[in-house]
Amino acid sequence: MSTLPASPRTLPASPRTEPRARFGDLLASEWIKFWSLRSVPWVLGLGAVAIVAANLKSALYTRDHYTPGDGDPVAMAQVALNAAFNMASADILMLVAGGLGALAIAGEYATGLIRTTLAAVPDRRAVLLAKACVLAAVLFGFGVLTVGASFGGSQAILSGTGIGQSVTDPAALRYVAAAVLFGPVCALVGLSLGTLIRHGAGAVVATVVVLFFVPSLVTERYRWSADLLHALPLPAWQRLARTSLAGLRPSEYPATVAGSWTTFAVWSLASVAVAALAIHRRDH
Repeated sequence: MSTLPASPRTLPASPRTEPRARFGDLLASEWIKFWSLRSVPWVLGLGAVAIVAANLKSALYTRDHYTPGDGDPVAMAQVALNAAFNMASADILMLVAGGLGALAIAGEYATGLIRTTLAAVPDRRAVLLAKACVLAAVLFGFGVLTVGASFGGSQAILSGTGIGQSVTDPAALRYVAAAVLFGPVCALVGLSLGTLIRHGAGAVVATVVVLFFVPSLVTERYRWSADLLHALPLPAWQRLARTSLAGLRPSEYPATVAGSWTTFAVWSLASVAVAALAIHRRDH
């Protein structure tokens, strides 16, 4: 009597483990998602045109109304730098950067794409950090382009007046650096508020209130209010944009250059930290 050979034992299939997403992959994913929004190129393009046009117009006005020898060199240097990146340009940059930062995360909550992202990548804080890095890099490049074009064009216009500045001058270099970094700071503030509020319109409005309206509510009259004012991004940029405090209304509590750079750094780091904590606790 023949016997059938024993069938081999079937071993249970080992579960396949997906490779853990590398941070570079997260950066690439967030880069693609950021530029997939149709409004982003339009907002950045129109914003760049508006910023450069406002500064060149300011430089032309300064050239046409400047009389050689009618002021001291320090004051005239400030006039030339103000034409390179004026307050209107700072407001436009603040609104563009803050708005994009808020929509970069709030838009995902509105469409539900955030659920897919967080399901694919369990490390929610890594996702937020990658989004912050992409956002800061884009706005840094935007600042380099717009501020560089504005500075070069405005100082070329003013070169015939004798007050044109060189970017190698320490005061001019600080002026340009502060304007370039102002965009990423505002964008990260918008990202933090967008993570907390999760609604596009609400996040944009909150960003405008924090960056634009709150500074107008406090003054340097008292020590506590001066400290609060100096701790806000817009006043910090305004101090960094001043070559000296000459010509300003006297204050017992003036802002310092070192303190203004610190304000930039603290707002950037704190915004990312708050957003990372919120997305980890509320979506875990």
